[in-house]
Amino acid sequence: MDLSFLLAGCGQTMTSFFVPTFLFLFLPGCILLYSIVPQKAKKYVLLIVSYVFYWLVSGPLILYLLLSTVSVFGFGLWLEKIQNRMKTALKALPKEERKAAKPAYIHEQRCVVALAVIIHIGFLLVIKYSGFLIGNLNGILSAFDSPVRFGVPQYLMPIGISFFSLQAVSYIVDVYHGLIPADHKFFRLALFMSFFPQIVEGPIVRYHQTAESLWNVKPIQYRNLTMGLQRLLYGMMKKVVVADRLNPLVENIFDKANQFDGGIIALGAVCYTIQLYMDFSGAMDAVVGIAEIFGVTMPENFERPFFSRTISEFWKRWHISLGAWFKDYIFYPITASKRMKNLTSSARKKIGNHFGPLLAGSIALFCVWFCNGLWHGAAWSFIFFGMYHFVLILLGNVISPAVKKVNTALHLRPESRGYRYMQMIRTTLLVVIGELFFRANGLSSGFRLFGRIFTTFSVTGLNSETLTKLGVDAQDLLIVGLTVLIVFAVSLMNEKGIRVRERLEKRPLVQRWVVLYALILYIVIFGAYGFGYIPVDPMYAQF
Repeated sequence: MDLSFLLAGCGQTMTSFFVPTFLFLFLPGCILLYSIVPQKAKKYVLLIVSYVFYWLVSGPLILYLLLSTVSVFGFGLWLEKIQNRMKTALKALPKEERKAAKPAYIHEQRCVVALAVIIHIGFLLVIKYSGFLIGNLNGILSAFDSPVRFGVPQYLMPIGISFFSLQAVSYIVDVYHGLIPADHKFFRLALFMSFFPQIVEGPIVRYHQTAESLWNVKPIQYRNLTMGLQRLLYGMMKKVVVADRLNPLVENIFDKANQFDGGIIALGAVCYTIQLYMDFSGAMDAVVGIAEIFGVTMPENFERPFFSRTISEFWKRWHISLGAWFKDYIFYPITASKRMKNLTSSARKKIGNHFGPLLAGSIALFCVWFCNGLWHGAAWSFIFFGMYHFVLILLGNVISPAVKKVNTALHLRPESRGYRYMQMIRTTLLVVIGELFFRANGLSSGFRLFGRIFTTFSVTGLNSETLTKLGVDAQDLLIVGLTVLIVFAVSLMNEKGIRVRERLEKRPLVQRWVVLYALILYIVIFGAYGFGYIPVDPMYAQF
C-alpha cells in the first residue's frame, strides 16, 4: 500500500473516497480518533481531519479554503454589526421617520454583500475563466490580423473551489436576509466550510442544514456506523464497477471518434451518461454515508433523475444542491426585482397570463443556465450545454398550453402509464444528447459527433475487434449491464415508495450482514482495479 500521502500534501493518493489510502487508512483513523477523544473534543477532531484531508488532496492550495473561511467569518460579523446598529437607530427614531432612515442601512449591507460576492465569485472567475476569456480574445485579434496578443495566465486551482465558493456566498447572503445569525464561533464556521466528505464534490450545503449538527456531534452509534458503511459501499459499487469500467470505452470513443461509425458514437454518449451518473451519484452516496457514520445528515443530491418526465424535472432531481443554489441566489432575485415585476405586469396585459410571466422568467432562466454551463468549466461546449437545456426548458414552458389541447383532442391521459414511459424515454434521450456535447473535446467536435450519429449510423460495427479498440470486452459490458440493472431495481423500488434501506434495516441481523458481505464480494470480484488499471479521479471534482 502506498504510504507516500503521509509525506506531503500533494493529493496524489487521495483522489477519491474509494482509493485504499482513504478506505483502509484515513477513514478508519478518523473514526478511531473520533471515538477515543472526549465528547467536547469530537467537533475539533472533525475540523482537524477535514483540513488534513483537504491538505492531502490540495497541498498548499489549502490556503484558498482558509482565506475564504476567514473572509466570510469577517463579512458575517460586519453585516451583523450594521444590522444591530440599524435596529438601535430605528428604535430610537419616531415611527414616522423609520421608513426614511432604513434604506441607508440596507444600502450599507448590500455594499458589504457585494464586496463579499465580488471577492469570492470574482476570484473564482479569475483563476478558473481568465485563460478561457483571454484565449478567445486572442482568437478574435488573430481573426482581424492584429499583432496584439495577451499572455494566457496559468493558475493553480484548488479542488472543490467551485463548491466552497458558492457555499461561502450562500452564507453571506443568508446572513444579510436574516435567515441565519452571523456565526461568532470561527471554528464552527470553518467546520461547516471544510467538512471532509463534501468539500471536494459537494453537495453545496447551506449553513442551517449542517453547521449545528456538525458542531454538536455525538458518539458514533452502531446503527449510524453500519448504515453509513452500507451507503458508502453502494456508492463504491457504482463508481468502481460501472463508472471506472466504462472509462476506457468512453475515452477511446470521444478521443478517436473518426475511427468509429455513428452507432459506436451513440453508444459512447449513452455510456458516458451512465458513467457520469454512476460516478457522481456514487460519490454522493459516499458523502451521505460517511457523514451518517458521524451522525450528520447531509442533503441528498440525487433523486432518481432518470424517472423524470421533463427536462425541468430532471434537473430538479440531478445535482439538487446546485440547482437549488441557482434558484435561490440567481433565479428568484432576478424575477423578484422591481424591473422584472414591472415587465411581468406589462407583459400580462399584452400577451396574457401564461406568456406574460414567462418573459421575465425566461430572462432569469437564461442567466441560471448560462451560469450553470459556465460553472462546469471554461469552454464553449459547457456554455452550449447550458444553453441547450435552457432552450429545452423554455420550449417546454412555451408549448405546455398547446400540448394540453392536443392531449385533450386526442384523448391522451398524461397520468397514464404509457404516456409517462414515453415522456421518460424522450427526456432520457434529450439528456444523452446534451451529455454528448458536454463530454466532447470542444464544441465543434460535439457537432461532428452528433452529425456522425445520423450520417454513419450502423449497428454492425460493435464486434469483438471494436471492443478491443475500445479497451473493453463483452464481459465488461455484461458486468456493467448487470450492475446498472441492480441500481435500476433499487431506484425503482425507492421511486415507488419502497425504502430499500429501511426495509433491509428491519430484516434479521443475519440477512443484513449477508447483503453487506454480498455487496463487498461483488465489488471485490467485479471492481475495475488491479494490474494495468489507471485510477479515475472523481469526475465532478474537476468542475
